[in-house]
Amino acid sequence: MFPHIQRCCFHTPFKLQKLTVPRLLLYGKNKTTWSSLSLQLQRNVCPLSRSPSLNPASVYATKLQAFHTSPPFFKKKTPKESETKDLGVLQRSMKSLKDSPKPALYLSLAGLIPFVSVPLLMAVQGTYYPELAFAQITYGAVTVSFLGGKRWGFALPENSPAKPDWLNLANSTVPPLLAWQALLFKDITHGAIMLVMALGIALHYDLSLLPTYPRWFKVLRVVGTVVMVLSLLATAALKTISEEQLSNRRNKWQNTKQ
Repeated sequence: MFPHIQRCCFHTPFKLQKLTVPRLLLYGKNKTTWSSLSLQLQRNVCPLSRSPSLNPASVYATKLQAFHTSPPFFKKKTPKESETKDLGVLQRSMKSLKDSPKPALYLSLAGLIPFVSVPLLMAVQGTYYPELAFAQITYGAVTVSFLGGKRWGFALPENSPAKPDWLNLANSTVPPLLAWQALLFKDITHGAIMLVMALGIALHYDLSLLPTYPRWFKVLRVVGTVVMVLSLLATAALKTISEEQLSNRRNKWQNTKQ
């Protein structure tokens, strides 16, 4: 096969086949060294440089073509590819959410009504109600305490992957302590920010420290946390807007009175 390739590619006579076994033995009898044998091979085989059809420039180009390798090129993700990947993650998440047990799904969504209804009612009526805002903070503190105590229920069974050690049981008491601190603030904004921190810590515990939770539960926790955080921040924003409007009205009334 090598003679055929040599004839097709380089069009030079192949004389290596003349060095048969008897001739090699003859070299041995005449005490020919390996250097003379290599010299004889070089004379019999026509190198590329002696070929009339190939000049040194063409030989160099041939070598470059034979050993040329392109530099590594790291393809950046286009916006379409990233959007497709995000859509794939979103579709899998929604599928996991649909696969969740119906009681868990419906009760979790129903538990979000007190969070969403408070800022929605105040935004529709255009009035800030401190009583409703405090009720939302209180309900948020109860919810955070429930999320913290849930870890106890997960760690207590004997066959549970989460052991009732200091880490699991102590971490479950952190969100209730933050919820209690949120109720001590007189300002609703400070209480809402404290609850947002407590919800973020509870979500971090459920997603990172206990990866054995089912996927549908993790997706449900993420959706619930996002809705609760947005609702608390909306209430705090409505409170700030209401205070600014009240301050502007007082300044206008004082200016007209003077």
